[in-house]
Amino acid sequence: MRRWDSVAVWTAMVLISVGGLRAQRGGNDWMTTGFDAQRSSWVRNDGKIGVETFEKPGFSLVWKMKIEAPPRQLNTTTPPALLDFYIGYRGFRTLGFIGVSAGRVIGVDTDLARLEWDAKLPEAGAGQSTLPCPGGMTSAVTRPTATAYPPVPSGRGPGRGSPAKSGVGEPYEGSVTLQAMAAAQARRPPVSAPKPTRAQAAAAAIANPFSPRIQWVLALGGDGKLHMMYVSNGHQPDPAAAFVPAGARAMGLMAYDNVAYVATTGGCGGAAPGVWAMDLNTKKVANWKSPAKEIAGTAGPAAGPDGTLYAAFGAELTALDPKTLAPRGAYSTGGAAFTSSPVVFEFKGKDLVAATAADGRLHVADTANLGAGAVVKSPVYSAPGYQAGSVTSWQDPSGVRWLLVAAGGPAATGAGFGASNGKVANGTVVAWKLVESGGVLSLQPGWASRDMISPLPPMVVNGVVFALSSGEFRGAATASDRARRSKPAVLYALDGANGKELWSSGGQIASLVHSGGLAAGGSRVYVASYDGTQYAFGIPMEH
Repeated sequence: MRRWDSVAVWTAMVLISVGGLRAQRGGNDWMTTGFDAQRSSWVRNDGKIGVETFEKPGFSLVWKMKIEAPPRQLNTTTPPALLDFYIGYRGFRTLGFIGVSAGRVIGVDTDLARLEWDAKLPEAGAGQSTLPCPGGMTSAVTRPTATAYPPVPSGRGPGRGSPAKSGVGEPYEGSVTLQAMAAAQARRPPVSAPKPTRAQAAAAAIANPFSPRIQWVLALGGDGKLHMMYVSNGHQPDPAAAFVPAGARAMGLMAYDNVAYVATTGGCGGAAPGVWAMDLNTKKVANWKSPAKEIAGTAGPAAGPDGTLYAAFGAELTALDPKTLAPRGAYSTGGAAFTSSPVVFEFKGKDLVAATAADGRLHVADTANLGAGAVVKSPVYSAPGYQAGSVTSWQDPSGVRWLLVAAGGPAATGAGFGASNGKVANGTVVAWKLVESGGVLSLQPGWASRDMISPLPPMVVNGVVFALSSGEFRGAATASDRARRSKPAVLYALDGANGKELWSSGGQIASLVHSGGLAAGGSRVYVASYDGTQYAFGIPMEH
């Protein structure tokens, strides 16, 4: 009996230690482009990052890692898909999975900036490479996710919310572990329990990190095939399956409910603009072809909580059935082409979808009735046709819903944002507040950032907005000319409530950032630059 008692005590100590590790590192994995299936770019909670973090020194460059790979036009590496907590045969790991232009996917220990594995994927056949059609590269990396809205923020980072208790328990209480089991049993709903709320469903969707299961990272290679790899070592147990034409320009790869989705644009590799779906069990592929020539934005289609896909092509934002990709409805701007991928979010019990358009406005529609037109449009705030990339959506602790977009030119100061942040000549990040009064929705100006060079879509981590001045000179038609005339990127941290600048990376990023944008998780913010360097910013942790 003593031997089994020792094993039980050792196991309990491991679980307690792991629980402490998760409390320190956070539990919000950046699974796919834009963080979640809705493309919100919003990490709800974080154990170390918050507005108060920047009240004293500490947030800085934690590490940088040069990945040797020749750029394809301006594409070198993708931002990482993250796995913040993994127990494998090598022990505990925090992992990031990065697509590399030379037809590779690498696994990196994001605590130590150490290469864990390097998987070579077949590249597309020889062909002309242009800025719009770079070809021959790993176009996207993702981890399977869920469509339920992530849980609402708790107002603090993940971790212990109450004082610790002894493993023995109070007198006459018995074991804390047994108490927890009994309490959980008492909380189980009866068979006739009502349908769980969205918040409850989202909480239930969070997987137990200790349950045995295979965890995958998915990558779309330049050969147009979908590769499914073990997160631990990059091994592919099954052959890759044909998904899109080789050399296609694909964006927004994501997977949920055992189906992978991606969008193609530009006619690269002979792939018609549209959305593709692959059943991961049968490998059957479905395709919806758009009547427009281009897909809008950089994040690809967004998914609602019921799995419905929303894709912006030309002047239409179309809803697609998640299994067949048959259209379920569409919203039209009336002429102005969309300039961003859509974002889906909940507002007072409704599922809304938003995207920017070439008329310089932000358009918001109700997913339940897209054909009825916009429920609200913003005033003109951006230079016409500015390619915003995607829209960021988050909700502050007081319940205010914010929509953040990158804007080009000085028009933002004429939309009610004022000029408190100085003259805007190149671009800026603007923040709108979605407000309802008397049943009528309006978009009220919140704040505008400082002037930035070709700002990329921002992201939000626990109330802190991270905005990136990409440095890219978009006026040049060739990759070499853009690289030559561009400036190094700069990362900024802003207070999400008022836009106050809290921190900047200064001159620490050595080159421009062309595509992909930002990623965050485990109290780290990741930037992938044109020269193949991955940067991790955060608060250094002791090892």
